[in-house]
Amino acid sequence: MNPSRGESLTAVPMSSAAEVEEAVAEALKAFPDWRETPPNDRAQVMFRLKAMLEDEFEELAMGICQEHGKTLVEARGDLRRGIEMVEYACGAPTLLMGESLENIARGIDCHTDRIPLGVVAGICPFNFPALVPMWMWPLALVCGNCFILKPSEKVPLTMQRIAGMMKKAGLPDGVFSIVHGGREVVDALLEHPGVAAVSFVGSTPVAEAVYQKGCLHGKRVQAAGGAKNFLVILPDADVAATASALRDSAFGCAGERCMAGSVAVAVGEAGERVLPALVDILGSMRIGPTDTADQPDMGALITGAHRDRVKELISLGEAKGGKVLADGRSVRVDDAPGGYYVGPTIIDGVDYGNDLSTTEVFGPVLSVMRARTLDDAIAAANRQSFGNGACLFTTSGKAAREFRHRVSAGMVGINVGVPAPLAYFPFTGWNRSFFGDLHMQGREGVLFYTKQKTTTVRWFSFGEGDIWVK
Repeated sequence: MNPSRGESLTAVPMSSAAEVEEAVAEALKAFPDWRETPPNDRAQVMFRLKAMLEDEFEELAMGICQEHGKTLVEARGDLRRGIEMVEYACGAPTLLMGESLENIARGIDCHTDRIPLGVVAGICPFNFPALVPMWMWPLALVCGNCFILKPSEKVPLTMQRIAGMMKKAGLPDGVFSIVHGGREVVDALLEHPGVAAVSFVGSTPVAEAVYQKGCLHGKRVQAAGGAKNFLVILPDADVAATASALRDSAFGCAGERCMAGSVAVAVGEAGERVLPALVDILGSMRIGPTDTADQPDMGALITGAHRDRVKELISLGEAKGGKVLADGRSVRVDDAPGGYYVGPTIIDGVDYGNDLSTTEVFGPVLSVMRARTLDDAIAAANRQSFGNGACLFTTSGKAAREFRHRVSAGMVGINVGVPAPLAYFPFTGWNRSFFGDLHMQGREGVLFYTKQKTTTVRWFSFGEGDIWVK
């Protein structure tokens, strides 16, 4: 569907368990040759793919706008961050280097190598049609694995187009494949004995279920879940810069991202200083379709059902005592009346008796809590069960250090509203935002898609007697 207009784009084929079996069989067949392909040659495929992605960058970005509803600026960012993962994967020869130590005992050396796992799978959500799949397959492939991707059935077109480019870049048949579908396909991947590892991004309940089922079937699993990211504002924060950062964090991508700012905690008089400036900014934001040259500031939500859920959560938050400072429930887009729109919404006076303080909304809604001190704000952030991001806005280095040290979140921003790391750093969600040991991106991504082999070597010199390890 095109969320901007509520119109159909294409039909998505729903794969069966038998088709998953076929994809795994083809991947297992291709794996021995791909594993023996030198890392530099595997990296060359990524170099060629990177060039193709750059050549077709604008066309791909507009395709993301059409199938997802992001603005063109947001779609470009989605694709650019994905390309950065391809760039990182181009360093395969360095990333895959092992370790060696001479003379661990007299005449004996030890070597550790990184070995591909075999066939691995990725299960992706709708909110980043390019980036989230590209968290997975570039590193998996250059590590020598074969990869089976299940993109979201809501946004299948972007990765379908990129898969065609991968073929042109020289990726052998069977090394990468796509299966579409829902639970039947996911279960088939999790249960198949030929799949060695699974990467997943989605909601926390599903992430936990995927992790448990994958582990039960002997697989290595990394499963990223939902989030409730807190933005703490101290009274000394720069008003204009903080208001701008809050707008981008809470309402960028229409709030449909696991690093979106969801709860602002105003300490002391910070709320009276920053909130009026934020409300003023929202008054000039344009909401509308993103599939045209005239781009808005914010696009549609992914489906009508999700739009209705977001509106219901806003109403529930208001009914439980929240004060609506900006209300996006009644937004109208005259040139796209069938689109799935909710405007930027701010609800002040939220506390822990309000669902908006703990439930992941995944929409353009910023809840505001009040705190007397930084200690109180940190305690509020640490009470919720998630642990993706937490941000502090301040000019105090002392406060920033205290916050960074004590807040229970894996990715921390200081005067940064969306502290999502670049490709060469891991995406380190904590608590119920992540299930597993090794995160996506960076060095941890390489470790996840490889296993270690340690070889102890001893050669006898001519005429040498026995040498015993001491």
